[in-house]
Amino acid sequence: MPELPEVETTLRGIRPHLLKQGVQKVVIRRPTLRWPIPEELPGLMERAAVEEVSRRGKYLLLKFPLGHLMIHLGMSGSLSLVARDTVAGKHDHVDIVLGSGLILRYNDPRRFGCMLWVEGEPLAHPLLASLGPEPLGPLFDNEHLYQCSRRKSLPIKSFLMDSKVVVGVGNIYANEALFRSGIHPLRKANRISQQRYARLSDVVREVLAAAIAQGGTTLRDFVGGDGKPGYFKQELQVYGRGGQGCVDCEATLTEVRLGQRSTVYCPQCQH
Repeated sequence: MPELPEVETTLRGIRPHLLKQGVQKVVIRRPTLRWPIPEELPGLMERAAVEEVSRRGKYLLLKFPLGHLMIHLGMSGSLSLVARDTVAGKHDHVDIVLGSGLILRYNDPRRFGCMLWVEGEPLAHPLLASLGPEPLGPLFDNEHLYQCSRRKSLPIKSFLMDSKVVVGVGNIYANEALFRSGIHPLRKANRISQQRYARLSDVVREVLAAAIAQGGTTLRDFVGGDGKPGYFKQELQVYGRGGQGCVDCEATLTEVRLGQRSTVYCPQCQH
């Protein structure tokens, strides 16, 4: 599933090619994604120019004169720029044909992503209004994590993945950040000191920034907006390595299921 670094990588890949570009045509081949794509979408976007491209959490926002196109990549979605004569594949559900001759193509084998139209302030939309701070922004720090955790007895990994606490720290990066912080993923959130939260908040930022610099993590079929895969997978220290040796102490890494997600940790280094 594309997480925040993958979405940020996509944003950086497509943004230079979309800004100030007019939309000549919108082709919707499969309107049934997680929610139906609005039938009026072509009429709202065609003959209009893209004014801005931004991100909130895992949602991409394309600003047009009449509103915003809000895109979520779901479990398996991707956006890529292709030449106009590129034949569409089985899972290429939406094409946004640009004046430059390129096509912004949305591919989604599982069809769990979304394309919605938002009028007015997009951050007030129900899908965005309750989101926590951006992990790379100024509002995310140890004080925020510590205060949010005081009445939370759930495991710290589940707490860290709660988008109302902080956006974009998905399963891969939660595993990595907790390992590098020395915190056991099953430890209760309200049983962690502010000093340890200070270390954790710093590591979350470090891990996400490194993943973005590497273009994300290639798992299954993820590629960025430029069609290139991410390389952070080569730097993963625990995720996907259950049963292998810890990179620090060589103890066997333990893998369990938490919230139906794979959770890998070192029983010696994390406590």
